Amino acid sequence: MSEFYDALETRDPGAREAALMAALPQVVARAQAHSSAAAELLAGVQPQDVGSRAALAQLPVLRKSELLQRQRERRHGDPFGGFAAIGWNGLPRPGGARRVFQSPGPLYEPEGTAPDWWRMARALFAAGFRSGDLVHNSFSYHLTPAGSIMETGAHALGCAVFPGGVGNTELQLQAMAELQPHGYVGTPSFLKILLERAAEQGTALPQLSKALVSGEACPPSLQAWFAARGVQAFQCYATADLGLIAYETAARQGLVVDEGVIVEIVQPGGSEPVAEGEIGEVVVTTLNPDYPLIRFGTGDLSAVLPGACPSGRSNVRLRGWLGRADQATKVRGMFVHPGQLAQVAQRHPGLGRLRLVVSGEPAAEKLLLRAEVTESQAQALELAQLLAASVREVTKLRAEVELCTPGSLPNDGKLIEDSRRYD
Repeated sequence: MSEFYDALETRDPGAREAALMAALPQVVARAQAHSSAAAELLAGVQPQDVGSRAALAQLPVLRKSELLQRQRERRHGDPFGGFAAIGWNGLPRPGGARRVFQSPGPLYEPEGTAPDWWRMARALFAAGFRSGDLVHNSFSYHLTPAGSIMETGAHALGCAVFPGGVGNTELQLQAMAELQPHGYVGTPSFLKILLERAAEQGTALPQLSKALVSGEACPPSLQAWFAARGVQAFQCYATADLGLIAYETAARQGLVVDEGVIVEIVQPGGSEPVAEGEIGEVVVTTLNPDYPLIRFGTGDLSAVLPGACPSGRSNVRLRGWLGRADQATKVRGMFVHPGQLAQVAQRHPGLGRLRLVVSGEPAAEKLLLRAEVTESQAQALELAQLLAASVREVTKLRAEVELCTPGSLPNDGKLIEDSRRYD
């Protein structure tokens, strides 16, 4: 039995990169032709010129707040805000949609007719699911796409699915006892509830040996708790906008990026890629022709792990979820957010990491901008004054400036540190 879902997972990294970059101009061209929102955002961009990561990095980052705003503005004419290339009768792009979902916001997401449209089969396979297995699916089938994301992936593998959905713990446990599923998909917290309840009731689940969990953190301690009860639990990283982004393997060393997306790690709130190993915001370009999101900012923080995955899969690995990029903080009645610090950095090329420290008491806060600079920059007496002026111009707030040596600030993706006293 193969250890890999397909040959794409083990191809030479250079060959993968070449294939992704060859596909990128086609993705841009289709987005411009079939997505009115993308046509606006990418006006003047020549698709044939976007064939490298450097060229991709010149395109704007689309963040969820902008996607939501565009959907709201066009709600009655196009619930997808002009981003989808599929729809139904009465929409700008009729046809091609199998389902439509609503996520908090509300945001609307389409699902097309292609098998495994969300590309989840790869993550399920890495978690040990195989054709003929029965999968107990405890993700929601109501409004949001999580249940469908997992079900379509399981069907693509040839698995049968019990659509448990959320809640109804006793009924779900009864179904598990009587159907004896081979695997579980859902949140790790609900799996823990089910296993604890089964132990309390003396209910045996001897067939349940694997799980693919998402939606919440599943630290090694919880994975060990599951393993002690006979269940090997693996994590995957997916969103309602993009489908699968990355997944865990038996190596348990980070999350391997899916073959159908291009992932960048950029400055939180900004658009420039950070150095490999630095923590930043996960930005994804999907190759999905039905919903061609280009440089979509997930708002999640992560970093690229060095080296290859011990599992034999050759794609890039992410460290996992490391927090949220949106660190917006209210200071003296004004919101300060990472995007503003990115603007400050753009005004002063060559800076290292930045961190704005908010201290003091509410309504009487002090701001300190800590900035990594080279020795030659530190010798420029006016640099601190220039940085202080930039902070005031961008945020409308005064800040002291501390120049730091390169590498002295933590590599944790945090641009705004709230150290205020609330007692």
